[in-house]
Amino acid sequence: MKRPALLDDQKRELWLAWYATISFYSLYAIVFFLVTRTQPPGKPWYDPAQVVSWFASRHDGLLIGFAFIFVLGGLSATSIALITYSIRRMSVSRAFSYSYLILYAVSAVPGFLFICVAMTVGAMRPDRSPVVQRWLYDFGFLSFSGTMGVFLIGSLIWMTAILLDKNRVFPKWFAYLNLCNALTEVVVAPSWIFHAGAFAWNGVIAWWINVAVFGLYTSAFIYLLRCMILREDFGTGPLPDLPSKHWHTIFPAEVGVP
Repeated sequence: MKRPALLDDQKRELWLAWYATISFYSLYAIVFFLVTRTQPPGKPWYDPAQVVSWFASRHDGLLIGFAFIFVLGGLSATSIALITYSIRRMSVSRAFSYSYLILYAVSAVPGFLFICVAMTVGAMRPDRSPVVQRWLYDFGFLSFSGTMGVFLIGSLIWMTAILLDKNRVFPKWFAYLNLCNALTEVVVAPSWIFHAGAFAWNGVIAWWINVAVFGLYTSAFIYLLRCMILREDFGTGPLPDLPSKHWHTIFPAEVGVP
């Protein structure tokens, strides 16, 4: 019986990491937006009684949804690993890839897991003091929205590596998309100060624009990682072109398209 092509493919580890990345971001969207309903975030100005009501209305979703995150959240490591691999494939110092790996491994704790723990703890004991419930509520959303500075440095590292790279692993326009993503991570810093308005953790600038840019950014890098795997030749020089009539839309300068 013939083995599946994926199992015989020299790139099978890369493909497994790519599909795991797709699975993680799909799980993330479903859990945070549909199951737990923690995104869009709750209102920063809620008083203790309103926070208790907020937890009560999402009780089962918080426990079930974040249970999936605690079981499958490790899939987030696959995207970090694959991006680190892509930086290693560039003609830049390995310091870029190691710095990116360390920064994102550390940032996953405050920027991703803290909100899961805080919201689960809040839902687990609904008989707690409303003041404590409000503390957990604030801690969860502030840790999620207010710690983006760690991701900021990672985006700038990736951007710099792409701009310096001569192996054409990623197109230069994606470096500037990294810069756009980094800038949206700067503007969430005021969420530690404001309780309402555009800069609050649920505000137009700190959340809505941020999420729109992040959604575009994530879709772009998932697509470009797929292209990188298709082009990968396991060498050390420039990656070969992808044999596609649409390739000029990704690397216009490199293939001589006006």
